[in-house]
Amino acid sequence: MFQRMFGKPKQETNALTTLDKLNETLEMLEKKENVLLKKAAAEVEKAKQFTRAKNKKAAIQCLKKKRLYEQQIEQLGNFQLRLHDQMILLEGAKATTETVDALRTGAAAMKQMHKATNIDDVDKTMDEINEQTENMKQIQEALSTPIGASADFDEDELEAELEELEGAELEEQLLQPATTAPAAPVHVPAGRQPTRPITQRNTAEEDELAALQAEMAL
Repeated sequence: MFQRMFGKPKQETNALTTLDKLNETLEMLEKKENVLLKKAAAEVEKAKQFTRAKNKKAAIQCLKKKRLYEQQIEQLGNFQLRLHDQMILLEGAKATTETVDALRTGAAAMKQMHKATNIDDVDKTMDEINEQTENMKQIQEALSTPIGASADFDEDELEAELEELEGAELEEQLLQPATTAPAAPVHVPAGRQPTRPITQRNTAEEDELAALQAEMAL
């Protein structure tokens, strides 16, 4: 149907050749029109010269020639208008043919794609993807489930034991003696020697010796 309406590729080539021929003819008509315009202007100048020379008959003949040239110019103008109309029609037909060819190519490509992939294949592929996803979830859950001896551990007992450890750690921290904060540096004026502070720290051995002496005194 489209070939009957718009023609085959060979006819498209003929259309391009026709457009070239119309352009050449249009250029030829424009050149002839320019020549006739110059001839008509020349006859007007001759008529003016004969009028100055009081040669009325010759001046009228020049004006008649001018009218004939003007008629030819008008006729050439009509020819050019028809050629323009024909060129516009051919260019429109060519654009329509190219558009239809592009649409036909796109439709054929889409049809081929539909043959390669149909809705049943898509549904089957999605079912396979969902099945594999569910299998992977089951595998991950199986790997994360405790096995062996660790599976018998009671989570409540483990949490209670952890609380006991935390309480013992806190009690141990409270029983430890507070550490003495370091003394702040004392500014000593120039020329004076700073007095060395007497250390009043007692070691564990000194504490035991003092307790022994107290028992002996009793």
